[in-house]
Amino acid sequence: MTDDESPGLGLDLPEAPATPAAAAPYRVLARKYRPQTFGELIGQDAMVKTLANAIDRGRIAHAFLLTGVRGVGKTSTARLVAKALNCVGPDGNGGPTIAPCGVCEHCVAIAEGRHIDVIEMDAASHTGVDDVREIIEAVRYASVSARYKIYIIDEVHMLSKNAFNALLKTLEEPPEHVKFLFATTEVAKVPVTVLSRCQRFDLRRIPAEMLVDHFAEIARAEAVDAEPEALAMIARAAEGSARDGLSILDQAIALGSGTVTAAQVRDMLGLADRGRIRRLLHLVLSGDAPAMLAELDEGHALGTDAGSLLRGLMEELHVASRAKAGASADKLQSAEQRQSAEKLGALLSWGDIHRLWQLLLKGLADVQIAPDPQEAATMALLRLIHAADLPDPASVLAKLSSESAPGPSRKTGVAGLQAAPKANVAEDFAGLVRQLEAAGMHRLGLQLHDHVGVVRYAPGELVVRPNKPLGPDFARELAAAAKSATGISWTVTLSDEGGEPSLREKEAMAEERVRSQVLAEPNVQAVLEAFPEAELESFAQSDPLEPTKGA
Repeated sequence: MTDDESPGLGLDLPEAPATPAAAAPYRVLARKYRPQTFGELIGQDAMVKTLANAIDRGRIAHAFLLTGVRGVGKTSTARLVAKALNCVGPDGNGGPTIAPCGVCEHCVAIAEGRHIDVIEMDAASHTGVDDVREIIEAVRYASVSARYKIYIIDEVHMLSKNAFNALLKTLEEPPEHVKFLFATTEVAKVPVTVLSRCQRFDLRRIPAEMLVDHFAEIARAEAVDAEPEALAMIARAAEGSARDGLSILDQAIALGSGTVTAAQVRDMLGLADRGRIRRLLHLVLSGDAPAMLAELDEGHALGTDAGSLLRGLMEELHVASRAKAGASADKLQSAEQRQSAEKLGALLSWGDIHRLWQLLLKGLADVQIAPDPQEAATMALLRLIHAADLPDPASVLAKLSSESAPGPSRKTGVAGLQAAPKANVAEDFAGLVRQLEAAGMHRLGLQLHDHVGVVRYAPGELVVRPNKPLGPDFARELAAAAKSATGISWTVTLSDEGGEPSLREKEAMAEERVRSQVLAEPNVQAVLEAFPEAELESFAQSDPLEPTKGA
């Protein structure tokens, strides 16, 4: 029997099918396109430049703290720093570099997460002092093969207080061969004693336009046809996080079977159509409730999320307010969006914009807690329609003040109501005090006269600084009394700073000035010289030069 013949009973065995190469397991885009060099790390140019200068000059800190929102590259940066510090180059003779080769033994092992001298620890699952004690005991020993032994601790703010305290001494004076790299999304929870021992890098949110370019490159690498508008939607939804954006892009590619369109992304994220948002806002501003309800019902039938719809309306108002304020347009906006924003900004006053924003904000909160979000959104938009043309409080006050002025009675324009009763407002604070006393409010008038300094006075508004405690209800009592005496509503505010002297202090100062003038008169001086025991006790303020009966 030859080697080609099969042993056994001589039966013809079926030909074994060719075994295809084992298909590589699928890796999500966020892992597949994790930055492998500092050049691939997007949106963090300031940090990269600082690290490059530090490595070039040999000023490498013993501990780094990387902070920022999720998905901006904290852990990726920590691994890149580990590569940069331990790279030996293709020939094995290189030193620390901001551009690690990626092919030496250390670069490859760190990239694959298997380097014995680069220890990664998740502080969320290793929070205790015992876990930190293992690190403290291990740092005494030199690295096995790399230049530095590097500890990467992710979400370091999760360590317990005792664990942080145990780490402090080692963190302040680690051995020369040890480097610490901490990453956290909540830097406020890291003790100041730890922060002061680290070189801190704040990783910025990645701008949306930069994310769009990044996603476009990845789509091309994956042979995926992606619409620019779809990528812009994904970038906005990512909120500055590359990882979140890549996860959404991964889902969109799966949904579209290799193509990513704006309509698919909108449906996937539950976003409202931009055109529908503009139509709804136009119908709200025009007060067309039936058409608004029909548009809202149609969107609901198509699966539009009520919360996303209100957020879309708020975004339109926000863009319009930026256009009205003269801010530069968002690069991701189309020409149609910019024109719409400019037109809306010109149509609405600042009072309209702020009032609509507050009503939408309240409506969004209602949607989030209501049993039926769609019903809450409907009520919120109806509230907008009925409140869109209401005047702002300042306009109402000005109108009431003008209609309350002396003159013929005029109608207010609201259901034919007559003007309010005539107001009688003093021109200054002293006049207001006299009005209160004339109305029989002597105690309050005395308090204002003796113990209060004016900070600001205007009809309907009074800001004062008390010189002594006047009771917890003083401001409310004064506002009610001033309204009763003058016929208009008052806002009374107590301040701790600034303010003029009280009326009593002003009178005393005026009396002292007059007294000095009287005593400076030659005739009075001659009298006082002739009668050394005489004193000037009082004088008539109406004529400061005339001594009174005490002279």
